[in-house]
Amino acid sequence: MPRKNTRNTRGKIVSAAWKLFYEQGYENTTVEDIIFESETSKGTFYHYFEGKDALLGTLSTLFDEKYEALTRSMDREQNAIDILRWLNRELFAMVDTSVPIELLAGLLSTQLTTRGEKHLLDRNRFYFRLLREIVMKGQEKGEIRSDFSVGEITKAYALMERALMYDWCLCGGEYSLSKYSDTVMGIFLEGYRAK
Repeated sequence: MPRKNTRNTRGKIVSAAWKLFYEQGYENTTVEDIIFESETSKGTFYHYFEGKDALLGTLSTLFDEKYEALTRSMDREQNAIDILRWLNRELFAMVDTSVPIELLAGLLSTQLTTRGEKHLLDRNRFYFRLLREIVMKGQEKGEIRSDFSVGEITKAYALMERALMYDWCLCGGEYSLSKYSDTVMGIFLEGYRAK
């Protein structure tokens, strides 16, 4: 039971922080704002996070929450390649409309410089578990090539998503991430479709 309360408290802080980042911008949001919005205390905040910058790494948590929500409306009878394209399109549509480019760039840069946990590479994330499940079922149904392992395909897919987000940030968001990715990810995934 204490583990659930810990997750809920940390989750309240993360949710409050990202809500404020969206509304006020990252630079204009203070730790005090986050504490007030999350209805926690300063001690509780610093128990979970070293400071505001540490919250940038939690963007991967929000991505996982989006994937969890998408699984409720996902057509599991659809071809696995089409499911992967749909998931990517939906996540990147959220990024296009809801994630300020400077926050995404901040997340990507912290992942490059951190010596500790790299949230984007955490294979225990819901994201990776979901991808492995889709790829494995796709291989079992003969929809995805089996000359590559589930791990290899999952890693390549995640790498492609990170590359697309990185390029979008590098280009200053001058194009629609979801539209561009739909084309590029489609070409990429066709290489894994079973013939």
